[in-house]
Parts: sequence; structure tokens; C-alpha cells
Amino acid sequence: MKPKFECSTSIISDVLKEAGPNPTLIGSIDQGTSSTRFLVFTKQGRIAASAQMEHTQIFPPEHVGWHEHDPIEIWTNTLFCIKNVVDALKESEFNIDLSTTKLKAIGITNQRETTIAWNKTTGKPYYNAIVWDDLRTTEIANQISNGDANRLRDKCGLPIASYFAGTKVRWLLDNVPELKKDLLDDDKKDQIFFGTVDTWLVYQLTGSLSGDDNASNCGGLFITDVSNASRWLFMDIKTLEWDKELVSQICSGSGVDVPLSALPQIKPSSHVYGTCNANFGLKALEGIPIGGILGDQQAALFGQGAFRPGEAKNTYGTGLFLMMNTGEQLTPSSHGLLTTVGYKIGNEPCIYALEGSVSHSGSTIQWLRDQLQIISDAAESETLASQVNSNDGLYFVPAFAGLFAPYWRDDARACIVGMTASHNRCHIARAALEACAYQTKDVFDAIYADSNVSLKELRVDGGGTANKLLMQFQSDIINVPVVTPVIKETTALGAAFAAGLATGVWSSQEELRKLWKEESRFQPSMSDD
Repeated sequence: MKPKFECSTSIISDVLKEAGPNPTLIGSIDQGTSSTRFLVFTKQGRIAASAQMEHTQIFPPEHVGWHEHDPIEIWTNTLFCIKNVVDALKESEFNIDLSTTKLKAIGITNQRETTIAWNKTTGKPYYNAIVWDDLRTTEIANQISNGDANRLRDKCGLPIASYFAGTKVRWLLDNVPELKKDLLDDDKKDQIFFGTVDTWLVYQLTGSLSGDDNASNCGGLFITDVSNASRWLFMDIKTLEWDKELVSQICSGSGVDVPLSALPQIKPSSHVYGTCNANFGLKALEGIPIGGILGDQQAALFGQGAFRPGEAKNTYGTGLFLMMNTGEQLTPSSHGLLTTVGYKIGNEPCIYALEGSVSHSGSTIQWLRDQLQIISDAAESETLASQVNSNDGLYFVPAFAGLFAPYWRDDARACIVGMTASHNRCHIARAALEACAYQTKDVFDAIYADSNVSLKELRVDGGGTANKLLMQFQSDIINVPVVTPVIKETTALGAAFAAGLATGVWSSQEELRKLWKEESRFQPSMSDD
């Protein structure tokens, strides 16, 4: 498949000079909601090279609230980004040939909950990937909940909601006839695989060409890590294993029994799972260990060096995701948060986290650009917002996909309130940015209510951290310092850290903590008035 989008590739010469001859390099695949990136990090934890390209956002016009991706395009773009970095390093002044100067490992981080079903024999997906913020399973979630969305929380840590992968599996069973037919066929049911994007990419990287131009690779490893598995509604959060009763609770109404063989093996987040296969045409990857898998928000927690209980990060990406490390202690939430897996390093105990997930943050700014067309790029939102001293009573509730944490109201919809004839696009831009901060405060307060831990600072990452007005306002309303790191790509860095730990590039989490560097700190400055 020919890529539809341009691939932006860069080499950071100063970093490679610092790394010296024969540098130790670690690769990281960061497959997100809007784009795919491949980054190469040095042992010093700095970005030496990167490539990024967008992929198609599929919003079926006849179905409001649906959101899909093409799994084949995701894999094609991933491979294209890797190839561009390989070529750029070879053609650079440093003449680094990754076919001979091998990467020490590759880590993978991914958009969580986005769900794919495919046939392991043909390599063909049965349907497009259903994206995490897709709303089509709202009614399914309501039916399964039967008035009590929290009835499975004790076992899986999650409320029953359209957000999670399990409800997407159920929709696929109910609405894709070929998939259902194959699952009901005793000779074919073992050919069906369900996976999130991490599982899909590992399967591709370790597989071989299927021989069909319209299919992906076949025969690869079928695995996931505990952080991604904890986002399905299918995993017992205490045993860290798929639970047949949970699967049945979600899927039984479809009339199809989903065998546990259709779900990937659950592995630690930092572990050598296997090695890349070069049969699909990229020799530079041959034999490279895949050593780390983390869902994107857990990867950001890891990349921020938040290894101790009570340490937290907030990511301003497509959505907003505030996560706090709770250590080996599993902390149930009674204030609308998610009890989730943070990460698991090899045979060490699992580290848990509390998380507040919000569906729209950066995507709200994208909506101002693409739908209202009042800004030309994300940076202009700050320019406009800075032209007014306040929102003058105009507030934006960006519930485009309902309200996630801590409210979990899938029937909510976005609105702008308090508008008068004196308001203009500057006020709308400011209200949109302030909405990101207000949503964070809701989650921030819920974390305190659940854990009784007062956060001393909030480490932040993601594209929104470039907006100084937003960062200052955030610090003001939560009344703690907001801290940005030197390396902004903490999600990709976290995956690289996990892979490097598994392969001996780094020896301990303490060594990783020392690589984290603060870039800027926003102190609360809002008066009590």
C-alpha cells in the first residue's frame, strides 16, 4: 500500500555527536491516534533520529460518533517510518548503517483500547480498527451494565463503558458476519485473533509476508503486555490473566463463545518477547529484540520517571490522561477513576496506577481548526487566547464523545455556554484551552479523594505542553507547580526505557531517573480572589 501522507524525518546531529562513535541506539515505535512515529534514542536518553506520518481518520458519515483506522495502513506507515529513519541515518554525515550497527532493542507504545480482529491464516483484518474514542458501543455498554456500570470493577478495575476494548469485541461479534461465522466454525475458530495495536504491530514485526497484497503478515508472535491487557474489561487485575467469566459477561449476548486462544498472551511490559523478522523486506530489523510494550499513557508515566508511589504525570494529547503511580498497592476508586496497571518489569511485582481519562484535549483544538476554522494551527490558539484577559464568562465543555473521568456520562454532548454578542473567537480559543485545564483539575481532585495523596508537582507531556498559557493556567487552578521535561516525547521514551531495561542497555530504574531532566516549571500565580 502506497502511503497517503508525507513522512517527516529528522536527524539530530548534536545528539549523535554527543553519543560518539559506535553509539548504543534503541528504537521506539509510537503508534498514536493521529500519527505513527519511529524514534531512535541514545543511551543518554536523547532523540537521535525520528520519522512521523499521519494516517487516515475514518469517520463514517452515516454514523455519528464512529471512528475507525485502517490496520493495514497503520502497519504500512510504521514500516515506512522505520525505513525512512534507517535511510536517513545511513545517508547522514555519521553514516550509521543499522544493518550492521544494530539497534539494541525496539520498544512499542500504542493508542490503547483501539481494537482489531484478524485471521491468522490469511493475515486479513475482518474490519477496520475501532478507535478508543468511538461511540458505537454505547448502547452495548448500557445493556451489559444493566443499570450498574461498576458491577465488574472489583475484578477488572474498570467501569463498563464504550471506551474499553471488550465492548468493541462485542460489537464486532454482533456486526461482522464473516467473523461470527468463522468463530462458530470448529475448523476456523482457532484462526481468529483479537488485539489492540501493540499486539497487531508485534505480530507484523515477527511475522512473514502472507503473499496477499491486501493482507498483512502472518505467523508472528501473538502477545500483549499487562498495561494494554488491563484496558479490555477481560483481565483480572489481581491475577493479571484473562478471565473467562469477564469475557462471557461482555460477549455472551452475541451468541458466540470467544475462546481465550483468540486473545493474546499477557506478558510483562519490559521483557524480551522475541526478535524482528526481516522477511517482509527490511533487513535492518532482522534479529532485533522487541523488549518493551506499554500502552501510551503508561509509557508516558515510565518515560517521566514516575517510578515511586505518589508520583504522577498528565499527558495533553488527543485526550487528557492523568496517571498516578500507586506502587504494588491496587487502589479501588470510588470517585470515577480507573484502577489500572502501570507496568510490570520482568519478574518483578506489578505496579498499579490510578488514572483519569478524558476524551478531548488536543482534539478540541483540532476541532477549532478543522470544523470552526477559527485558527490555522494549534499554536494560533495561544495567540488568540492571549489577546483577552479572561474568558468573560464563556465556558467550553468538550464532551464530543461524552464525558469520561470522573463522570462517565456517555450521554453528555459538547456545548459552549455563557456566550454573548461581545464574545469573539479569542474568547472561544481561551475557553477551549481552559477546558483542558478544568478537566485536569476534576481528575486531579478525584485522585486526591481516592488516594489521600497530595501531589507536590505535576509532570506534564504531550503537544499541549508547548502552550505556555495553558500550562500557567493549569498550575494556577490546581495550585501546584507544573513541570515540563527536556525530552517531550515521553511516551516513546518510556517504551525505549522498557526495551533497554530488558536488554541490559540500562541496569535499573534509578539509572533511568537520572536521565530525566526538567526544562521549565510553571508556579501557581493566581490570587485567591
